[in-house]
Amino acid sequence: MPKRALAEKRPFLLLSVIAALAFYYLQATKLPGLYLIPIKGFAVGFLALYAYLRHQSADSHRLAFALAVAAVADMAIEFDLRVGAAVFFVFHMLAVSVFMKHSRGKLHGSDQWTFLAILTLPPLIGYFLPYDRTMAWVVAIYAAALGLMAASAWMSDFPRMRVAAGALLFVLSDLLIFAELGPLSGSAVPEYLVWPIYYLGQFLITIGVVTTLRKRNPELRMVHNRES
Repeated sequence: MPKRALAEKRPFLLLSVIAALAFYYLQATKLPGLYLIPIKGFAVGFLALYAYLRHQSADSHRLAFALAVAAVADMAIEFDLRVGAAVFFVFHMLAVSVFMKHSRGKLHGSDQWTFLAILTLPPLIGYFLPYDRTMAWVVAIYAAALGLMAASAWMSDFPRMRVAAGALLFVLSDLLIFAELGPLSGSAVPEYLVWPIYYLGQFLITIGVVTTLRKRNPELRMVHNRES
């Protein structure tokens, strides 16, 4: 995708990528954290604007609202992990409502087993990650919502290489966060990997859903003067 086309036709995608990269690299500088927090929120916030403007359907707007909630969660988690997780819980439920509306129907064979694995493994793994066992059930409950979001993405008829893959990256990023409460405590791995994995997941979900909706309902596309 040429940079000029991206800037002219999808400016909010470009701004989102710039914000995501800025947040990642500026963390290594002496820039105060208070300045980094809104930059972090802009990354997924611009994805929300992209989803809202690129297709005028209720599903695209619901996804946009879910992404806006995720942007708030991205900032809230910098202050308190539990508050951020609570806001992300809302995101997961909104995302589930979008994915389930586009369910591909009853699954069979390996698809069904994969669905069950995606649904059950996050809360199971999450439960055993924290060393502080008082956190075990809190993590497991949140991870159950996380697994439901990813499993519904797998069950949806959106392209799996984008939407389901993005949801699974989201799962991985959150499990890395929870691993900081246990086996990865003190490790630099989550610090370097959580944000790029999470952002790529949200990017893939957004692109996959919006592109599919535009193909299915071209009459609801937002028309811009610069678009062909």
